[in-house]
Amino acid sequence: MASNGWGWGSSLFGGNAKATKDTTKNAILGLRGTLDMLAKRERHLQNQMEEQDTVARKNVSSNKGVAKAALRRKKAFEHQLEQTQAQMMSVEREISSIETANINKETLDAMKNAQVAMKKIHGGLTIDKVDQTMEELREQHAVGEEIAEALTQGAVGNSVDEDELDEELAELQQEELDNKMLKTGSVPVSDQIQRMPNVGVGKPKTRIEEDDEEEELKKLQAEMAM
Repeated sequence: MASNGWGWGSSLFGGNAKATKDTTKNAILGLRGTLDMLAKRERHLQNQMEEQDTVARKNVSSNKGVAKAALRRKKAFEHQLEQTQAQMMSVEREISSIETANINKETLDAMKNAQVAMKKIHGGLTIDKVDQTMEELREQHAVGEEIAEALTQGAVGNSVDEDELDEELAELQQEELDNKMLKTGSVPVSDQIQRMPNVGVGKPKTRIEEDDEEEELKKLQAEMAM
């Protein structure tokens, strides 16, 4: 029975809304019909005034009585025209008022629907619940960072050995110096020192002297050949 009651209530409210909309529509249609009728009467009266003005002008010299009667009828038509135009203004004002009221109602209904939707979306949401949720999120983020730090501890060293950095830097500097020397054709001092014969170890002195003599002989032969 309760469901039938609510259904009946919804049907009633829906019927009222539809009836209101139909009433507004019919009122505007009726007023516009009246406005069209008045516009036709306005044109008819204007034509009548023009005809009487023509009659008056035609008889102004030959028959003043006819001309005067025509002007009298013209004045009557002019008075009716003024009344008709006033009525048209009143009807137009009523149409504008109804349309404005209808727009206001539609706007209010839309705002009410928006309020209901917002209330439904928020539901039981409160500022305290929002603060509690944000606090829990911050706690979970902190837990996640602690877990990540615990998992990576020991696997990746955080400290850097300065001596290793200095040694690696010196090697890079030496490589850069060697590359520059190779490009210019000069031999680095370190290579010259490494290429010098070791006096304490190697060939006997006499052997070295023989080699020097042979080298000197080859130079002389080369010069003679030139």
